[in-house]
Amino acid sequence: MIWLGIETANAPLSIAVIKDGKVIAEIVQNIKLTHSAGAMPAIEEVLAKAGIKPGELDAIAVSEGPGSYTGVRIGVTLAKTLAWTLKKPLVGISSLKSLAANAALYDGFICPVFDARRGNVYTAVYKGCELETIIEDYHDHIDGLLVRLQALEAPILFVGADVDIFWDKIVEVLGDYAQRTPFSNDLPRASETVRLATKVELPSVDAVHHFVPQYKRIAEAEANWLKEQKEKAHE
Repeated sequence: MIWLGIETANAPLSIAVIKDGKVIAEIVQNIKLTHSAGAMPAIEEVLAKAGIKPGELDAIAVSEGPGSYTGVRIGVTLAKTLAWTLKKPLVGISSLKSLAANAALYDGFICPVFDARRGNVYTAVYKGCELETIIEDYHDHIDGLLVRLQALEAPILFVGADVDIFWDKIVEVLGDYAQRTPFSNDLPRASETVRLATKVELPSVDAVHHFVPQYKRIAEAEANWLKEQKEKAHE
């Protein structure tokens, strides 16, 4: 079975082609190139390197969020367009779970972190090789997350390039319970997105019409508009 994996939920970009459980070609990069400009050329490059024609794909996996509103939207839009055009099933995987999969050999608690600006994070907590969900994907201030993590009273392995932004605070609160993955595990990999997708029952091709991103919070512009409407209602 041949899969195309698409990971654009945050600044890093990863595209992979997986055939019969083996990585044939994969791009993982973290450069200053917008996904709107870089994602489709990367897909074309990976397919070409793998010697795979688009029509030979059997399924597509995409990170469905949470993460950057624009990044998630671009990846999901590309994946839906390809899936419908090629008549292939589309599987969405949590971008946080996909990142946590980089540390899946760790037997304890795994906490992937994406910066959501202004001291906020997108995060979750998984456990062990099977990535059992302990805390589901959500959006919170870093202080709120650390309160929940303190209650676990156990070592926690943090993964993700954005962990560096909050590391001093994390260590201050959790002390020796705070552990860090090597930098080589910090970027999400489309191959892991596909690996997780292979464990999910394939949906019908028509299900792509109902596929929606998992932002876990409304866009900032929408939030500001709602705030303005609420203030006007009280004038």
